[in-house]
Amino acid sequence: MLADWSARYGHLREVTAGDVTAALGALRGYRRRQTLIALRSLTRHCKKTGLIFADPAARIRTAPRPDPLILPLKPAQISAATQVAVTPAARLALALAAVHATRPETIRHLTLDDVDLGNRRITIAGQSRPLDDLTRRLILAWLDHRRVRWPYTANPYLIINNQAAMSTRPVSENWLSAAFRGLDATLERLRVDRQLDEALACGPDPLHLAAVFGLNDTTAIRYATAARRLLDTAAEPPPVHHEPKDPNDG
Repeated sequence: MLADWSARYGHLREVTAGDVTAALGALRGYRRRQTLIALRSLTRHCKKTGLIFADPAARIRTAPRPDPLILPLKPAQISAATQVAVTPAARLALALAAVHATRPETIRHLTLDDVDLGNRRITIAGQSRPLDDLTRRLILAWLDHRRVRWPYTANPYLIINNQAAMSTRPVSENWLSAAFRGLDATLERLRVDRQLDEALACGPDPLHLAAVFGLNDTTAIRYATAARRLLDTAAEPPPVHHEPKDPNDG
């Protein structure tokens, strides 16, 4: 684009919004969007430094990127994640993501005080939730492991490792997600799948999703919309293919 303009103009300030629109007209989708982003960055810098007087790309818009369709994980993908979760910490992280739809960042920052075993409650991102039997068993197994491995640690976070046990910092996200790296069912993908599964099982109701997972309005609507599309697709009757009749048949 710049090379083409340099053959016609002596200075970048001669480029007009019409030139930008014409150049972008030959591009589509991701390439158009990325080209416009790069051009805006360049022209904003040039205007800021006084190389141009008016920004020819300032008022040009591109179509918003459509939200990708959220699809449920396949049983084999979830099974693969379950098989690699061989440590107490990995099993607990898997349950927190797959059962409670907890973000990896939130899992890292869960504290011991967030777990109320007596009342069977767990506080996730400030929201108190019932503690199911599976997650409770995994928490107990993890706490036993933690108590034996690091009996004198002062770290307040629920999940720790050798490095974190010597400090009061949370574990790194890289360490927490290491067991699931390269799989389709990462911790983040398991979280997404749990929320979608709730919408499919209980109906695509954004208010319900917001109440269960503490989602904001926009996110709850996005999951509800994805579930509605999947449910509508599943409800569509399969196409009927009529075989041509053989004229020799009676």
